[in-house]
Amino acid sequence: MSQELKGKVAWITGGGSGIGLAGALELVQAGARVVISGRTEKTLREAEKLLKTLGEAEGTLLDVADKQAVAATAADIEKRHGRIDILVTSAGTNIGGGKRNLKTMSPEGWDDVVAINLNGLFYCCHAVIPGMRARKDGLIINISSWTGRYASPLTGPAYNASKRAVIALSESINMEECAHGIRATSILPGEVATPILEKRPVPPSPEERARMAQPEDFGKAILFVATMPARSCVNELIIAPTWNRFYLGGLEAPKP
Repeated sequence: MSQELKGKVAWITGGGSGIGLAGALELVQAGARVVISGRTEKTLREAEKLLKTLGEAEGTLLDVADKQAVAATAADIEKRHGRIDILVTSAGTNIGGGKRNLKTMSPEGWDDVVAINLNGLFYCCHAVIPGMRARKDGLIINISSWTGRYASPLTGPAYNASKRAVIALSESINMEECAHGIRATSILPGEVATPILEKRPVPPSPEERARMAQPEDFGKAILFVATMPARSCVNELIIAPTWNRFYLGGLEAPKP
């Protein structure tokens, strides 16, 4: 087992499943003490149990849309472990039920997506930056999306806009905090076989999911960024499946 990250403390939001869990698995096996957070207790506890078989890990219930809860969680991690060296913001959502385009979506649907994908991500970054600034060291890995760079009608305007904003926020962190030793990376996944696919108007088939990128691919990407020398910043990393349906025309927009 690698010990490249021994002594580091990593906090991963949305760590109970998908890309967040995949990143947690890689970081804990690299020697980091990993704290995962999520808002579904059953999923969180199952992930926590798995991670504990591999290293130092714990789970804490958290809805990142609750700014007070985010601040309290960050403060608790820092109090108990002395620091947060790595933040991975993987908590994310989209509108389900085929109501994600402009004709069918509601303002409430927009608010729900922005509350988690953008506001919640910002709350987490805002909570860890002071400690990182004081130590002159820190890494923030924000999970954006292919559609944050290349908007798609399939994912809808709320998701597209929130994920594009994630890229801008990461750039702003690097702009303002690079002099304090803080690095931010936006990872932009193309189609990944994660639970969020169930929210699509027509969820992909098992055969289609098998040809997509898998969560463990992004776990390795998170580990790659986390083990880069502190002198180097990976500003943006785009990873898509080789069988890229955004290129192949195999992704249909919602019907008008």
